[in-house]
Amino acid sequence: MDYLGKHISGQFDAELAHIRTQIMVMGGVVEKQLSDAISTLLNHDENLAEQVIKNDQKVNKLEVEIDEACVKIIAKRQPTASDLRLIIVIIKAITELERIGDSAKDICQIAKQSFTQEQQDILTGLDAMSHNVILMLHDVLDAFTRMDLNEAVRVYKEDKRINQNYEMVIRQHMTFMMEDPRSIPNIITALNCARSILRISSRCQNISELIFYFIKGQDFRHVGDDVIETLLNK
Repeated sequence: MDYLGKHISGQFDAELAHIRTQIMVMGGVVEKQLSDAISTLLNHDENLAEQVIKNDQKVNKLEVEIDEACVKIIAKRQPTASDLRLIIVIIKAITELERIGDSAKDICQIAKQSFTQEQQDILTGLDAMSHNVILMLHDVLDAFTRMDLNEAVRVYKEDKRINQNYEMVIRQHMTFMMEDPRSIPNIITALNCARSILRISSRCQNISELIFYFIKGQDFRHVGDDVIETLLNK
């Protein structure tokens, strides 16, 4: 089903198309920021970390520009129904993307620290969790671009896998600390990274909920996975 139809006003269509293009650009920038941030973490690439931190300004600038464009189109066109919902979810989605960008920057700040080989080995243990989150972000951006409900539901459920990854990391690191208390500072650094990655997963899930809202016209936040399954199948 095409949820993104055309309008009587060609100018309105053009303005909406521009905003949608801009959020795709922002999504692409954030996706690269995250991928590069994970690379800095696993490979201890300080130069790339500096570049990611610097490029966070691009993400912030895009958020401001898209937000201003959305406010202008509301003021000028006074959109109703699905058009207004689309603009609302775009405004909320760019906030989620900006915060994902902040998490990528936080990861890079940690990656810039001087690591012992032991600490680097512990950080490398976050590889599987990191890969799953990068894929989750890519897929939710694709679902948002197409307003694909089925894909959004699938991505939403991926948060469970990320939580399982996180729990496994916690168990492994607790074992490390018990075996060698001297590793505690290293473990704390790794856990800070893991929490940043976990937050990105939650942001992706929030974007999925925005897709649910746009298509169904109903707020699905804080209702629980079982309720979401029931409501979306109606």
